[in-house]
Amino acid sequence: MAQQNAASDSAVIKKIYDDALTSYESYDNLRYLTKNIGGRLSGSPQAAAAVEWSKQVMDKMDLDRVYLQEVMVPHWVRGDKEEARIYNSKQIGSEDVNIVALGGSVGTGDQGLSAEVVEVHNFEELEKLGKKNVKGKIVFFNRPFDNTQINTGTAYGGAVDQRGGGPVAAAKLGAVGVIVRSMTNDIQDVAHTGGTRYQEGVEKIPAAAISTRDAETLSKLLKNDAKLKLYMRMTCETLPDVLSYNVIGEIKGSEKPDEIIVVGGHLDSWDLAEGAHDDGTGCVQSIEVLRLFKDLGIKPKRTIRAVMFMNEENGLRGGTKYAEMAKENSEKHVAAIESDMGGFTPRGFGLEGSDVQLRKLQTWKPLLAPYGLHDIDYGHGGADIGPLKGQGNVALIGYEPDSQRYFDYHHTKIDVFENVNRREMQLGAAGMASLVYLISEYGL
Repeated sequence: MAQQNAASDSAVIKKIYDDALTSYESYDNLRYLTKNIGGRLSGSPQAAAAVEWSKQVMDKMDLDRVYLQEVMVPHWVRGDKEEARIYNSKQIGSEDVNIVALGGSVGTGDQGLSAEVVEVHNFEELEKLGKKNVKGKIVFFNRPFDNTQINTGTAYGGAVDQRGGGPVAAAKLGAVGVIVRSMTNDIQDVAHTGGTRYQEGVEKIPAAAISTRDAETLSKLLKNDAKLKLYMRMTCETLPDVLSYNVIGEIKGSEKPDEIIVVGGHLDSWDLAEGAHDDGTGCVQSIEVLRLFKDLGIKPKRTIRAVMFMNEENGLRGGTKYAEMAKENSEKHVAAIESDMGGFTPRGFGLEGSDVQLRKLQTWKPLLAPYGLHDIDYGHGGADIGPLKGQGNVALIGYEPDSQRYFDYHHTKIDVFENVNRREMQLGAAGMASLVYLISEYGL
């Protein structure tokens, strides 16, 4: 019987891949989302358009249910000006550098901000400098990725705390601004934005990311010239919260409709470009999972729900609201799968869950490995599905594509449709659909 099931499951998975790899629908969806709507920062008109568009796409799919879930989201706007330059340098005089405001940052005021710069690599170095050496200065956080890490997501995790917590730590010591090395393993001219956080009772100071190439230049100059200054001007501000929505489509399970499998990505993106890899691909892949089931006539035993989460980038309110409503409605989630590492070549899945769940996932390796899904182990589930943790025995699963190129594009002006390969993206969608099928059939 087990051999017969394996043969049958293998045949279904083959059909999923054949359909996905010969279809252009998902890629066309990504094209529309990125080219016609563009960057979709929470609270923006583009985010609202993306909500309406994704609902319309799923409305046309003859699903059992498509609906919106209300969520209030922050509304930060970048403004019309971001500029910075090194000046008063003994070696180069004055030179422009590439910066972008960090999401949530306050502006500098129309006149901009000028100050001497002090470089640190971690919070311990900052504390050792103390108020005497920090007050009135711009703190430059310059800790690079650990490029010995094979998984660049691990390297990101080892550096990103300076972006999130740097402004508060610096402000406590009297700094007037913060510059953070961009979160990428590459040396490039493009600056990478991303969210930062302020703390009640601590002065809010302007915070920007600087390109890695300019970070290298600034660091070299500071070694011989501690008195050089940096000028920065940003016109960003935070406006009142805005009503937005998670967008949800589902196919009811034929045998266990009360057991839910979520597959999702986040609909919002940063505003610098088109949000193609982050996270347009995750959204269209999740919708593609439903399309594959419908197109192939696969009747899932458990309910499959595709969720386009809102506000992952600068608040996580969509994921938090989804989990709140799931708890309020006493819903039983058996698994949640998130795609939020780009549309690159599939490698596998990472589990936040139990030993029993991992052993079950690993029994399916013979079915998934022929399609390049070799890495099935413990890992990070995903930011949007994270709030579901603790609601019963839900398995949180992160789809893991190859990570080497993701942080070239992450949170930048070059995260555009042209940098997504259709075949790689569709391989990912098929892999997600195959795992959803297996969980639907057999549970975890």
